[in-house]
Amino acid sequence: MNHSRSAGNRPPLLKELAFPEPIFVTRALVPSFHSLQAPLKNILKTRRLTNEGEYVLRLEKTIAQHLGASRSLVFCNGTLALQLAILGYRLTGEIITTPFTFSATAHVIQWNNITPVFADVDPLTFNMDPASIERLITRRTSAILAVHVFGVPCDVRRIQRVAARYGLKVIYDAAHAFGVETLGTQVARFGDASMFSFHATKMFNTLEGGALVSPDKAFLDRVARMRNFGFGNEGEVETLGINAKMNEFQAAYGLSLLPRVAGEAVRRARCYARYRQRLSSVPGIEYQHIPPHVVLPHQYMPILVGPAYGITRDELFEFLHRHNVYARKYFYPLCSAMPIYRQLSSSNPDNLPNAHRISERILCLPLYGDLPLKAIDRICELIRRAPSHVRSS
Repeated sequence: MNHSRSAGNRPPLLKELAFPEPIFVTRALVPSFHSLQAPLKNILKTRRLTNEGEYVLRLEKTIAQHLGASRSLVFCNGTLALQLAILGYRLTGEIITTPFTFSATAHVIQWNNITPVFADVDPLTFNMDPASIERLITRRTSAILAVHVFGVPCDVRRIQRVAARYGLKVIYDAAHAFGVETLGTQVARFGDASMFSFHATKMFNTLEGGALVSPDKAFLDRVARMRNFGFGNEGEVETLGINAKMNEFQAAYGLSLLPRVAGEAVRRARCYARYRQRLSSVPGIEYQHIPPHVVLPHQYMPILVGPAYGITRDELFEFLHRHNVYARKYFYPLCSAMPIYRQLSSSNPDNLPNAHRISERILCLPLYGDLPLKAIDRICELIRRAPSHVRSS
């Protein structure tokens, strides 16, 4: 139910707390201009702009080292990387996934003419519940496509046990999880393949882009051909393919940015801690559970707006928006509630109670390394005062 007020019935602004300029949910991390000059000059000199040039190959090697993988492939965007991962494993029938994710996760399944089957999520971590996954497995199930939501890793051990029991592939949508560690190692080491997004909204980005890592060499060889129209060598098309290559400018940008990521993670952790400190006394504000064995770079600042808060998530969203704080409802609506997936039997809300509860209460607050702590204090004060201010108006 939407409880937001009409424009003529809005409470007045708290002018002393309103921001003069918009504070967006994220702000792109960028390399220094100086660090880009030499590679861009070289690209323009050689005129090698694409087709696995020097910088793409260097980025692939660097990403693999960063993620503790033997090899990585980079792509023009993460969606195509994930789509080709499904095609590369020749999956069919049904793939079990989460409804609490960005729409691209479900879309890549549908694009491959496979039926997405939505499993409920854990109420604490927001990730797919392995027990819910197992209940949905049929003879048509070929894989599990799980998402490390907001970077918090799935229960990778239990998911792997379920997959092994039924002979299923496990692909991780790790769009949010670049640099995340769990159980003493990089999250990229789990599953049959993992996709990482390098979109501009991500802490590490290549403007647009993405990567696949996998311990399966034959699989990566197939996908490498698929991302370049299916060419095995010059003049010979060996398989179905598409143009999913990353260009040299994107790769050079990423190589120039990567040295800044560690410092950005430290700054984001400080911002995340400040939010938790300032909101600790606000009733009804809940958080995603981060297991103690997880090292998280904090790409996101998700909160749940519970009943004890006093007003709804939508009312808080509108209140913040009017004060120039552009929080986002990630992820709302659920994929299962979108018109193209609503007719699926697994989309029945009765089967997805945790996912619906989280989606109706979730709000991601602004978080990026150079967000001033004073701005966080101001946002938290707006959140603290919003219930009484909205109710009294």
